[in-house]
Amino acid sequence: MNEGILNAVLNGDVYGIEEHVQQALVAGEAPGEVLKAMMAGLEQVGRRFEAGEYFLPEMMMSADAFKLGMQALGPALAGAPVEHAGVVLLGTVQGDVHDIGKNLVGFMLEGAGFQVIDLGVDVPAARFAAAVQTYRPHVLGLSALLTTTMLGMQEVIEELRRRGLREQVKVLVGGSPVSKRFAEQIGADAYGTDAAQAVGLVRALL
Repeated sequence: MNEGILNAVLNGDVYGIEEHVQQALVAGEAPGEVLKAMMAGLEQVGRRFEAGEYFLPEMMMSADAFKLGMQALGPALAGAPVEHAGVVLLGTVQGDVHDIGKNLVGFMLEGAGFQVIDLGVDVPAARFAAAVQTYRPHVLGLSALLTTTMLGMQEVIEELRRRGLREQVKVLVGGSPVSKRFAEQIGADAYGTDAAQAVGLVRALL
């Protein structure tokens, strides 16, 4: 495995990651192997965050490095077959425009091999339901960072029920005002406290 690429992601090297990726491709490394090194780096970031060795700034730098690496790798990876661990649909509920936590969850899941479809912020319940119908994700991740918007999660779940889609997707909720008890009350399948935990929860749901 390419240790330079792994460490560039692990250390949040936003200035050197693209060069590492290009050098690996020029040297003949398969795009899939380069991706594996990047994913391994992101997985180590998650483990360090859970252990209290990394904090939000380090996670964000690593996520940025991963994103830049993916941009550099994208053209080479386009022609290579990629096997996904599953499809995850993400979004912040209506009325809420916070996206840092959601974006970190997306990067962590991509690093773990999941295909992530991000609907963005301020997403109405109807749009979530329509996206579930269109993309057929295995897991739907809902984010809310305000106590005034967290009830939007319940609206999404109720909309899924109205459309007969609730049994087709697992619902994971998270955000600072959200609790395990609230998740149970609204009928969600799981509750996550941080981005690093999200990967394990999604794997468990599948």
